[in-house]
Amino acid sequence: MELTRDITLVEAARAIIEPKQGSQPVLDLINGAEKTIRLKMFTFTSDDIALALIAAQARGVAVRVMLNPARSSGSRANDDMKARLTAGGCTVIWSSPAFAVTHEKSMVVDSRSALIATFNFGVKYFTATRDYGIVTENPEVVAEIETCFEADWNRREFTRPDKSALVWSNRGSRTLMCHYIDTAKHTLDVQHPKFVDAVVLDRLIQAHERGVRVRVLCGGKHGISTWDILDTFASLRMMKLNGIKIRKQKHLRLHAKLLLADHQTAMVGSMNIDRSAFDLRRELGCFVNDPAAIEALADTFLEDWHDASHYDPPDPLTVELITEDDQPHDSELIHE
Repeated sequence: MELTRDITLVEAARAIIEPKQGSQPVLDLINGAEKTIRLKMFTFTSDDIALALIAAQARGVAVRVMLNPARSSGSRANDDMKARLTAGGCTVIWSSPAFAVTHEKSMVVDSRSALIATFNFGVKYFTATRDYGIVTENPEVVAEIETCFEADWNRREFTRPDKSALVWSNRGSRTLMCHYIDTAKHTLDVQHPKFVDAVVLDRLIQAHERGVRVRVLCGGKHGISTWDILDTFASLRMMKLNGIKIRKQKHLRLHAKLLLADHQTAMVGSMNIDRSAFDLRRELGCFVNDPAAIEALADTFLEDWHDASHYDPPDPLTVELITEDDQPHDSELIHE
């Protein structure tokens, strides 16, 4: 099914809803591997997944892993895991230096199944954050993720096919997200923590102005770096001033990146609504219309929306003075 000239859809997929399902869907993929595992991950600290990968390597599966070396702040989370996996026989390298950060979260098993996730491999993402994943056996999607993996592994250029169900940064992802927003006719549900791109902001406001019911679930201040607070809260206030309904995620930390149009299609992936995510980083998302996957995503968004608090975004010039104590501070959870 074609969505626009340059966007197609993953028609056979299943959704992973976190933290409801925990790490078991990832473990099931790894434990079912027979030949190869290709993993690209921004942050990897999960003990159970590490053990599963090492066990897969021990039974003859060729496990290759690319880990992001450092966050944009310069802090490092993957040094210990790189050493551990290497000691366990897996082949591990740092992600491509062509990108400021590799924020992609993907895995391909046996050239047959692919995972595209918003979550990192860490305990908090399986227990305390709202996150999503898409698993598909669509041959074109699996092959395209593999092709990019091999390109990044070998430090070669990768070019997205002219028609694809995938959206890649650092080229073309902003345009594709905007094209997707433009497809919404009746409803557009947005569950994103950051809003740091004026082009996407303009498209969301235009959607509302043409009669689309736009609902935005944000995460408040949690995980927003000091250099992104001004843009995020100015954007939230502009959307509210233009009539878009804004609510703040409750109980769970918001780490998901979801756009849901007309309860028929979804865009899920690693990229925040952020200039750096579009222009500087390696990111991966996908467009989906599998009915069961859409139903799971839409039901979860609706549950979160009804549970969420009405939110009046503070003045960005005073936001540092606002205390949001509904969640404990987590210095390790910073939205890239």
